[in-house]
Amino acid sequence: MKFTINVDCTPVEARQLLGLPDVEPIQKAVLAEMERRMMVEMERFSPEGMLKTWFAAVPASQEMMRDMFGRFFNRAGGGGAAGGGETRK
Repeated sequence: MKFTINVDCTPVEARQLLGLPDVEPIQKAVLAEMERRMMVEMERFSPEGMLKTWFAAVPASQEMMRDMFGRFFNRAGGGGAAGGGETRK
């Protein structure tokens, strides 16, 4: 003999029926903390934050990168040979 019982209830009602603890307050607290940490970490992974982290140890590297990008854009813009340093008007 088989019996089939269908229970139509919400998850909260099922937890109460089975005597399980209400974990919603803990879940909300954990999610809020995760959101706070993610927002803090997002600041580190912004382009400005990443550049600050990369160039914090070697101050000369900032100037080196600026020169490298300057030469790159001068070439791309038809500014002439490498190291020309000229800008078009």
